[in-house]
Amino acid sequence: MAIKLISAAATEPVSSVEAKLHLRVDHSSEDTLIASKITAARIMVENYTNRALITSTWELRLDNWPSMPLKLPKPPLQSIVSIKYIDVDGDEHTVASSVYDLDIASEPGRIFFKPNQSWPSANLYPFGAVRIQFVAGYASASVVPENIRSALLLGVGHLYENREQVIVASGLAPVDLPMGFYALLASEKVWKF
Repeated sequence: MAIKLISAAATEPVSSVEAKLHLRVDHSSEDTLIASKITAARIMVENYTNRALITSTWELRLDNWPSMPLKLPKPPLQSIVSIKYIDVDGDEHTVASSVYDLDIASEPGRIFFKPNQSWPSANLYPFGAVRIQFVAGYASASVVPENIRSALLLGVGHLYENREQVIVASGLAPVDLPMGFYALLASEKVWKF
């Protein structure tokens, strides 16, 4: 199983204005730096929670037909773009959407067969034959849960204030992410399956 980002989020869950307010920065000379810290903090939050925070397109590649229902990574699931497979001859085919349905209310979202449906009976290519493209993430920054947004701002603050990997001043311990970061995200973490 492999997952690949096809189309990244077009926006961030928090704006530069929100981040600058959190950082108490009232000038524009570090806007580019702050924007990069927002992106880095989003990636940290996504990696920790196993979620997609803003609408993005992903591709899950499998060697064989999965058992159903299939839980898709990176919740929340919005939609399926396509389910394709490569047969033993190397030809690509698309599974008709009449074969499967989605459960986007569950986290993680699931694909399941419609009544009396199953996967095609074709012999599959030896590896990476099944390719499921899907759209995941919250539809806009305004619907990202507030605890995720708050943790993201803590991450931005930490990255902005601590620009080196580890800071050890005379007699002080190394600086790590603020404890609240993990506490805010604990209820949002999706355990891998």
